[in-house]
Amino acid sequence: MNSSTVLQRLPTLKYVLVRYASAAQNQDLKKRQEAMMARSLPKQVSIPGVNHIILVSSGKGGVGKSTVSANLAVALGIELGERKVGLLDADVFGPSIPTMMNLEGSPDIVEGNKMVPLVNYGLKVMSMGFLVPGSGPVVWRGLMVMQAIQDLTKNVKWGPLDILVVDTPPGTGDTHLSLAQTLPLSGALVVTTSQKVALNAARKGAQMLEKVKVPIIGVVNNMSTFICSKCDTPSNIFGTNEGAQMLAKDFGVKVLSNIPLDPRIGELSDTGQPVVLAHPESKQAQEYKSLAKSVISFLKVS
Repeated sequence: MNSSTVLQRLPTLKYVLVRYASAAQNQDLKKRQEAMMARSLPKQVSIPGVNHIILVSSGKGGVGKSTVSANLAVALGIELGERKVGLLDADVFGPSIPTMMNLEGSPDIVEGNKMVPLVNYGLKVMSMGFLVPGSGPVVWRGLMVMQAIQDLTKNVKWGPLDILVVDTPPGTGDTHLSLAQTLPLSGALVVTTSQKVALNAARKGAQMLEKVKVPIIGVVNNMSTFICSKCDTPSNIFGTNEGAQMLAKDFGVKVLSNIPLDPRIGELSDTGQPVVLAHPESKQAQEYKSLAKSVISFLKVS
């Protein structure tokens, strides 16, 4: 290359060098920012005596996530026999697990200022619903919510447990971040219906799980069909199941369960009777038992 060619290309070379230096500086700045954030984040600390913690999540409310959590926990208790299963209601603002598990009252306090979970159907259960008197709303800012989650996890005498099932609130907010940042989570289930708006929200929830490095166990397609009690004909009232299958495929997992809609489930939930126990031979109960087996296989609980 002669001198004239070098002079002609000099502006371009200078531009490349400036861009390279700028990129290097940005990369260095990014590394420093990541290091600072890592130092500022809380360290993950396991719950004494708890082997596995799994989340039941969804980006949207109204998809039956709490119903799935309650029945899955009961099904896990059945499948694991003598092993221990717990159920944590992490929905601080709208706890529904106390009703679904037919529990009320306040937890006892034991040595070390630890709360003792309430027990029904062989499960240890804890919820903000046990701590807030009456039916008044919880009006808290984010930091108070995160402190509440800390209390419901670290200040509860959970152990010994093989699996703790956590029913999370809708969305991708403070509760999910607090759980992911402070606890070693074994995985999460993504609950959705076949409706487009639910699938879009579930996708955001799954993306959030990936960002906070929580393994996705699989997708639960809830209220997948409605089976007529008179003619036994299934109807896809929320759309076909292809959407849930596509969602699972996009995240490299499977649809672990297609749970049919049954009016009895709503009635049973309101009276605190999990369908797994009230109608063990029903299609819904069989799906929950199959889901429990998939979770046990994923966690390698033996």
